[in-house]
Formats: sequence, structure tokens, C-alpha cells
Amino acid sequence: MSEKLKKYETISACGIDCGLCPRFYTKGDSVCPGCGGLNFRKKHPGCAILTCCVIKNGFETCADCEDFPCLRFKNTGCDSFTTHKKMISNIENIKTNGIEYFIEKQKIRIGILSNFLTDFDDGRSKNFFCQACTLLPIEELQEVHNEAKKAIATVDLKQKNKFARSLITEAANSLDIDLKLRKKQTK
Repeated sequence: MSEKLKKYETISACGIDCGLCPRFYTKGDSVCPGCGGLNFRKKHPGCAILTCCVIKNGFETCADCEDFPCLRFKNTGCDSFTTHKKMISNIENIKTNGIEYFIEKQKIRIGILSNFLTDFDDGRSKNFFCQACTLLPIEELQEVHNEAKKAIATVDLKQKNKFARSLITEAANSLDIDLKLRKKQTK
């Protein structure tokens, strides 16, 4: 299928924050178009939640479903992608405040992430910036971003990256938010 399946591909049917996921910003064949975005079914042909929520029931997200959280959510949110860790809270936010409110706040986060990736990424910090934009409270994220932007005209990319990362890390530590990327453990 080459058409969009839902209105907002930056939030998945199950609550993954696609617009803040590193795969959404990947170049080349491994880029993810976001949930229900163009060619999504080619990348993720067996997504049971998308099938149930969007295709069978015509919902934008599971927030519209009276059965949320259903059994499909039993083993979700337990992998290493940070955006998966906020699935349930994102759906609950949408249920409480509505999809438009969620998307309005998400656009702010996406705008900040886009700026970090454009003006501060040294080619090795995409995941870190995605983590920060996903996990930091929006007010703190905006404050850190505004402070980091002050360095744009005065220093080179390596220094800007180091400065932005230190601001983000300091903010995360003060809020007891873990931004460390962890690899999945294998047995």
C-alpha cells in the first residue's frame, strides 16, 4: 500500500512517538515513514495494533478504543527504543487531552529535535537528541533548547554539540531522567 493509512504518522496507533524516533530521521532504505505513513505496510506488514485500530476500527490511535489497553499491549514498551517506553502514557495523554493537543505539543518537540539534528548533531548524536526530546518535560526541553541556541553563532559544530549535550544531560540529571542508551541484553 502506498497511501497514508492515518492522518498523523508521527504518533502511532499504539502510542509510539514516531516523530521523535531515530528511524524516522534515518536516511536511505531503513527510514520509517511513521505509523500509517506512506509505504508503512511495506516496512511493517504484520502490525496487529495498526490492523485492529486503524484498518478494522477506523481509529487514529488506541485512545479511541474502549478496550484500551487490550491484550496486544501486554508485551509492549519493553524494548530498547525510548519512544516505545512512552506508549501507554502517550495514549493516556491523547485520551485525556485529545489528539490535536497531543500533536500540538509533539510538533514543538519535533521542531526542537529537528533544530538539534540540523545545528548541533556531529553525526553521532541523533539517538541522544531523540532520547532527550522524548523524555524531557516540554518546558525543560524548550529551556535547554533556547540556551543551546545561544551558542550557534559563536562556536564550531563540535563545541555546539558538546554544549548542547551537557545542557541536556544536566537537565536530565536534575530531573532524575536516564538518557543513557542501552543495548538489548542477550542471553
